[in-house]
Amino acid sequence: MEGVSKLFSGMRIAATGMSAERIRIDTVARNIANSTVTRTAEGGPYKRQVVEFEPILLRQQDGREVNAGVRVRGVTNDEISSFERIHDPGHPDADKNGWVTYPNVNATREMADLITAVRAYEANIDVQENFVRMADRALRLAQ
Repeated sequence: MEGVSKLFSGMRIAATGMSAERIRIDTVARNIANSTVTRTAEGGPYKRQVVEFEPILLRQQDGREVNAGVRVRGVTNDEISSFERIHDPGHPDADKNGWVTYPNVNATREMADLITAVRAYEANIDVQENFVRMADRALRLAQ
């Protein structure tokens, strides 16, 4: 049974990558959708969110740790990027001097993140498709 488990480990690893990248794609979409929100329920402008990944490590019987994929550690607010301030005295969220604070979402950066996440997702699909092709060939050879 252990041999079969090892055989499918590549497929499981690719599946964890797809799952993690899907969360990253959803997070980028949420950032883009909220890129002009100047007032949230928490107060202040929307804060850009970022996804943090971490490896899934499994301890083997011999004590070694083996990488079994990736998972999302968490989705957190981007505390590094600064908010954009624009002078717009007519805006309902302008301060007394007419300045409006906009989210720390940069459309160019979000699109670059989206492209990277989609490509990583597609790469994991390719891994799974290649595994299926190899398994099919192996079954045909065993006949």
